[in-house]
Amino acid sequence: MLVLGLDPGTAITGYGLIRYENGRLEVVASGTLETSKREAEVARLNSLFNAAEALLAEHRPDAIAVEHLFFGRNVNTMLNVSRASGVLLLAAARASIPVTEYTPMQVKMAVVGYGVAEKQQVQFMVTRILGLDAPPKPDDVADALALAICHAHSSKLGALDPSGIGHRKRGT
Repeated sequence: MLVLGLDPGTAITGYGLIRYENGRLEVVASGTLETSKREAEVARLNSLFNAAEALLAEHRPDAIAVEHLFFGRNVNTMLNVSRASGVLLLAAARASIPVTEYTPMQVKMAVVGYGVAEKQQVQFMVTRILGLDAPPKPDDVADALALAICHAHSSKLGALDPSGIGHRKRGT
């Protein structure tokens, strides 16, 4: 199974594609989709959509994992990330790829085993789990890979519990 983790952002969207086979995880591709700060907001969203469509067409993942958005105070950040997330969800829907959303706590539990783990702990475990020489950079890539790992682990559990309790799945 190929799982694509996406960490949405208007300026930088991190992605991490992993192969999950016979209980083993390996990185297939990772990086960022970036937009120019000189472009208008709508143009940036269009650029992100086009880049996401190209990424999906190139790698054809079986599933996509995206962070379930939850923000407290910063409304501007929430708005920008929500817009980017919507664009990514649309690209996935157009490619008929199922999307599952995970909360940060679920990702931390799946990767570190502790729902309130620090970012450095998540990066350390992503590096260890995937057998990387160094933590993925930038943080957006590490977060995307953590999402993909979370989905791989959750899909394993989902085979045992098809109720889907604990995460939100979006149909295509």
